Amino acid sequence: MFYTIDILGTIAFAISGVLVAINKKMDLFGILIIAFVTAVGGGTLRDLLIGDTPVNWMKDMTFSYVIMASAIFAMIFRSKINYLRTSLFLFDTIGIGLYTVIGIDKGLNAGLHPIICIALGTMTASFGGVLRDILCNEIPVIFRKEIYATACILGGITYFMIRMLPIQDNWVFIIAGSVVIAIRLLAVKFKIALPTIYK
Repeated sequence: MFYTIDILGTIAFAISGVLVAINKKMDLFGILIIAFVTAVGGGTLRDLLIGDTPVNWMKDMTFSYVIMASAIFAMIFRSKINYLRTSLFLFDTIGIGLYTVIGIDKGLNAGLHPIICIALGTMTASFGGVLRDILCNEIPVIFRKEIYATACILGGITYFMIRMLPIQDNWVFIIAGSVVIAIRLLAVKFKIALPTIYK
């Protein structure tokens, strides 16, 4: 289950990277690089921080193959994507939901405190997108007033709350990831945002 979630998150983030790169009119190489960075950026930082090296995608070539296949798929069917911004948002949202629970689980396996695990989950979910946006000359979503990292944190809290119940781990992953996705979708739909000091 954990491995499946990791693969699905990789696909979602790789496609979101491709959509941004296409929108920026990058060449084929640029699109592949952005897809790769978006998909593995957060996980790479997480693994380096907890000392799990070589990092995950270097030990398992499946992730590289999945990223390349996802990028090629997104490029081939780009004409079918009528609403680029909507598609990017959906894939990005699915990605953060899946990667949040992956990061938390990695932290638990490393014997870390729940608060640190939630931080790792948030980092895993958001850092790939941060790198993507910086390389594409955009202000990262996480630094805007949109609900993004907050959704990951709330999903992480949910993870530890339901983990205390007699529920199978698979359902803990699914429920916590779904909470992240639902909060992000609802926040955008109803224009819920964190307060800022600017008018």
